[in-house]
Amino acid sequence: MSKDKIYGPNSYKRDNNGLLECVPYEFNKDGSVNWRAMIKPEFLYPNKGWFEARKKETPKSIKGLKDNQLLIMLGGIKDLARIRGFHNCTFETENISDGYVVSKCNIDWIGNYESSLDKQSYQDVANATLQNTSAFCAKFLETIACNRAFVRCVRNFLNIHIVGADEIDNSNKAETGDSVEYDGFDSQNIALTPQKTLQKAFNEKSGSDSIEEFKGLLREFWSNETYRNQDAKSWSDFSDIPAKECRRLITLVKSKKPDLL
Repeated sequence: MSKDKIYGPNSYKRDNNGLLECVPYEFNKDGSVNWRAMIKPEFLYPNKGWFEARKKETPKSIKGLKDNQLLIMLGGIKDLARIRGFHNCTFETENISDGYVVSKCNIDWIGNYESSLDKQSYQDVANATLQNTSAFCAKFLETIACNRAFVRCVRNFLNIHIVGADEIDNSNKAETGDSVEYDGFDSQNIALTPQKTLQKAFNEKSGSDSIEEFKGLLREFWSNETYRNQDAKSWSDFSDIPAKECRRLITLVKSKKPDLL
C-alpha cells in the first residue's frame, strides 16, 4: 500500500478539538470554523429563480456570486454534516392534512472546541405541501419535508446562509396556469427562509415589503436601543440579512403595533 494513500478508518479520525485530522479546515477571525468556506464548489450552483425574478440571465458559473444568489445541493449539506460529525439524526413527521406534511429534524452533534466537547442537539422544522412542490414531488411529500428539515437543521446550526436546493418551492405555475400565493406572496421560486418570513412579517405590519422602509424601522430600533447591528447598513435586500438576525427581528417586528410603523 502506498504511503500517500489514506487508510480508510483514518479518514474519520479526529483530534482533541473534535476536528477530522485529514481535512484542511478554514477558520474565521474569531477562531471558529468557517463552514461556508468548507462547502465544495461542486455542490453549489446559481439560483436560477433569483435571477429570473429580477429578469436577469442566469450565470453559467458560481464565480463572483453572493450567497443569496446560490443554491447548495443536498449532497453538500450531507458532506458538511459528515465533516462536522454527529451521533444520530432523527425525524418526526406529521401529516397535518391531505397534501400538507411537516417534519422536524433533530441532530445530536458531536462536541468540538467551538462550543464544548459534550454532545450538542439542534433541531429545525420544514414542510412540504401540494402548493410548494412540483406535481411529481407531490407523491413524496414526507421525503421532501424530511430533506428540507435536514437541510435547514444543518445549515442553520453551521451558520450557512446559502439556501438549500431542497428548500426551494418547486411548484410550477405552468402546471395549473395559476400563480400560487401564500398570504399575499407569490410562491413561485420562493424559498422557505427566515428572510422571507421576516419580509412577510413586516408586510403584515406595515403593508410594505420594501427593504428601504424596513431599514427605516431599523433606524428607529437603533435610536431607541431596541436593536443595533452595524452590518445593517450594507443590507440592500431582505436576502442579505443573516438567518440569526432575521429570527431576532421577526420577534421585534411582530411585537410592534401596526399604527406605530
